[in-house]
Amino acid sequence: MGIGTVLLEHNLITQEQLDQALDEQSRSGDRLDRVLMRMGLVDRQQVLHAVGKQLRLEVIDLADVIVDREVLESLPAKLIFRHRCVPIARVADTLTVATSDPFQLVVHDELSMHSGCSIELVLADEDDLHTFIRTHYGVAGDTLDAMADGLEDVIAAEHVESEIDQAEEASVIRLVNDILGEALAVRATDIHIEPYENELVVRYRIDGVLQRANLPSTVHRFGAAIVSRLKIMSSLNIAEKRKPQDGRITFRHRSPDRGVEEFDLRVSVIPMLYGEGLVLRILNKSAVQMSLHDLGMPGRVSGPWESLIRRPHGILLVTGPTGSGKSTTLYASLNGIVSDEIKAITVEDPVEYNVAGVNQIQVNHKVGLDFAAGLRAILRHDPDVIMIGEIRDKETAETAVQASLTGHLVFSTLHTNDAAGAVGRLLDMGVEPFLVASTVEAVLAQRLVRKLCTECRRPIGHAELDLPDGCGLDPDAALYRAAGCKACRKSGFSGRVGIYELLILSDTTRELVMARQSGPQIATAATQEGKLTTLREDAFEKVRQGITSLEEALRAVAT
Repeated sequence: MGIGTVLLEHNLITQEQLDQALDEQSRSGDRLDRVLMRMGLVDRQQVLHAVGKQLRLEVIDLADVIVDREVLESLPAKLIFRHRCVPIARVADTLTVATSDPFQLVVHDELSMHSGCSIELVLADEDDLHTFIRTHYGVAGDTLDAMADGLEDVIAAEHVESEIDQAEEASVIRLVNDILGEALAVRATDIHIEPYENELVVRYRIDGVLQRANLPSTVHRFGAAIVSRLKIMSSLNIAEKRKPQDGRITFRHRSPDRGVEEFDLRVSVIPMLYGEGLVLRILNKSAVQMSLHDLGMPGRVSGPWESLIRRPHGILLVTGPTGSGKSTTLYASLNGIVSDEIKAITVEDPVEYNVAGVNQIQVNHKVGLDFAAGLRAILRHDPDVIMIGEIRDKETAETAVQASLTGHLVFSTLHTNDAAGAVGRLLDMGVEPFLVASTVEAVLAQRLVRKLCTECRRPIGHAELDLPDGCGLDPDAALYRAAGCKACRKSGFSGRVGIYELLILSDTTRELVMARQSGPQIATAATQEGKLTTLREDAFEKVRQGITSLEEALRAVAT
């Protein structure tokens, strides 16, 4: 009996829905239950419990299971990875194996043959199985075992030709794909590959925090192969090991729930003491479709900002550290105003996302096309809105000022700690105070904080917290703290949201800019006029709403 018949018998789907799913399955080649879930007709737990009831199999939660090492080693790792099933208990000659697909009878026989035991099946969630395998056997453990058997001689090769051959081996390709696929599965934004004397460390940045990937220790023997493969995928020079290189990868990944997705990966290679280190930035194409509301921008910031981005001219700056979401905010702002009546041109280094209706220019230093040169050129294309990826020097800053003075709306970013500091940064670059005062309309500073997992966050009393002075938190309001569950992979957090600080320049603050007053003096004057909403205010407001924890807010806005 197949999964479709089981779901029909339990009245979870209709015959018409099953026929539709079978048609889709014939096109995609995916498992029927995954097709049904992707179509939104059933959820994973419904499928699991229906199958368990039909086949009289126990449904277990692998998150609560503790397994002895001897039991884990009772089956070869290659079988575990190939069939997505794990041994969890052994009593005499009976081995209990958890699986999410009990219909593969051939697999049942193969497991019995390799273990020498009779097999007793139990059902477990597919995602839980993947997590369990990754935790106990490591990412790509089967691939590394196979490579260790056959590629030791190749790993020692020093010639470029041998490295290319090695990088194009099917096992190396599979290893790199496993590392990239795991990063996408855990919602990583960056992959860090770091060579040391006796190990290769792979870390994923998840919700802004680096976490070490659970790779077997033997991966360090294949560091050169991994780097070479990623260089080939990025169209970089595999023979050049002395200079930094930058490239880009388009990677297609099949997800059980969402089908095949395409991701852009920005690759940076730097020579280090024990080899070449790589960082891959994973660009989520859905980010370019976000609105300002999706970013978590509060009403007292989003209202004025939406008015500012519709002005005919002036400079609007977004500031914050690297990885704080500045580019995403600029893309969301552009999405809010671009239309057939408005021509928008960007100069970026690099172009991270393709935005419909926007003309985008890639900086190319090799031919002299930097931010300033690109900005000068696009002024002759009669744009209404200009976005400069970053103001880095006096020349770019002065060209942006001139573009604003000639009737263009200019978006750009700066690296400063707060909104008021952006004004001082432009002055330090050498821009005249009267030009800064007459062109800069507003500065938006931002950070990213992790969102509490709504499945497991727990309320806490204020007595358990050391509330900072001036936080404005109501002593009677419920606050929340991270706990950790299966849904958030025990971290207590799921996703990130922005916190924002908006400084709108007024006549008073412009006079202070003309007088070259400091950032704190400008911030104080703007606060008194009601022209500044601070990062702390927004951070504590999100704590009050239960979106994030007090500890996370303080980490982001600590002064």
